[in-house]
Amino acid sequence: MSKVCKAGGNEAQFMQAAIAEAELGLSEGGIPIGSVLVHDGVIIGRGHNRRVQQGSAVLHAEMDALENAGRLAASILRESTLYTTLSPCAMCSGAVLLYGIPRVVIGEHVTFTGEEALLSSRGVELDILDNDRCKSLMRTFIEAKPELWNEDIGQAGNE
Repeated sequence: MSKVCKAGGNEAQFMQAAIAEAELGLSEGGIPIGSVLVHDGVIIGRGHNRRVQQGSAVLHAEMDALENAGRLAASILRESTLYTTLSPCAMCSGAVLLYGIPRVVIGEHVTFTGEEALLSSRGVELDILDNDRCKSLMRTFIEAKPELWNEDIGQAGNE
């Protein structure tokens, strides 16, 4: 079940790292979505949406963070938390389920509500931070480049 919560301690630090990734993506001309993968209080993978920059069909922030984490033992992934600035789409949610990541912390889900119901139904703990910076990054981007956002969300509604 998802819940709205306020980030405290390391939670805020990890979401800030995801936001920094989103800002990096924006500075590269891409969509401002960022993600970090955390295990035992340490960031083990970070990434940002690079679909525009790389002309990629799959480099969403969460996928980029998983790729940058490298090949990991399943036991590590099953003890990790994924932080993402925007609610994860079907593809990224599928990766969470495939790898057994038990918890996802979402910066915002006002701009886009991904597969939260699916994740919750499969036992993934969701924490929604309702982060103002995450919302403003997306709002500003969509206002400035609606064509990129509309192209990216397409029929499937993915990020």
